[in-house]
Amino acid sequence: MRQTLVLVPTESERRIIEPVMRAGDGGSFRLELSGFGPVVAAARTARLIAEQRPDAVLLVGIAGRFSDRLPIGHAYAFERVACHGVGAGSGDAFVPADALGWPQWPGDGSDPATRIGDMVACTSGPLPAESPGAGLLLSACAASANDADVRSRLRLFPDAVAEDMEGFAVAAACRLAGVPIEIVRGISNTAGDRDISGWRIEAACHAAAELAALLLGARA
Repeated sequence: MRQTLVLVPTESERRIIEPVMRAGDGGSFRLELSGFGPVVAAARTARLIAEQRPDAVLLVGIAGRFSDRLPIGHAYAFERVACHGVGAGSGDAFVPADALGWPQWPGDGSDPATRIGDMVACTSGPLPAESPGAGLLLSACAASANDADVRSRLRLFPDAVAEDMEGFAVAAACRLAGVPIEIVRGISNTAGDRDISGWRIEAACHAAAELAALLLGARA
C-alpha cells in the first residue's frame, strides 16, 4: 500500500487540518509538522524522509494569494513552486540564484533531472478532474509585507498566483531524496495584507484538508 507523508507547517494549522483529513477517505498517511519557514522545513523534511521512507510527500497549509482569481477560503494544488530570497540583492534589485548562474543544486552528474534551480515541479501525477490546479506557488523567507513587496516578487515571477514559506524547501528536499511531492494550500488572505484579524485561516485550512484528502484518495 502506498504510504504518504503529510506535512503541515504549524501546530495551529494541524489542529484544523488533521481531523478533516482523518475523516476523509484518503487512504494511508502519516501526518507530521514540517516546521515554519524554509530552513527548518527543508531540514525536517529530509530527516522525516530518511526515517520513514515514504512513497510520496504531501505538504498542506495556508497561503496568501497574488491573483484575485483564487478566492479566499478555497484551496488549490500547485503544479510548480519557485524560490524567492536566495540570490543577490533585495527589493527590486534582487536577482535569483539561478539567474546569477548558481543553481541551488547542480544535480547529480548521471541524472541532470536532479538539478535544482529556482523552480521545482510538484505534482506526482495528473490532478483529478474535481481537484483545482493553480499553477505557480512562490516560496519566500518572509511573507510580503505590503503591495511593494508583491510587485517586486511578481516582477521576477509574473506567473505566481500565491506565496508561502515552506513549499520550495519541502520540494527541494523531496527532489534530492527522489520522492514525489504535491503541495496543497488553502488561500487565507491576500499577499501583502498583514492584518491577520481579517484572514480566513480556519476556512483555508478546512478547504486545504478536504482537497488533500481528495488527492490522497485519488493516488491510493
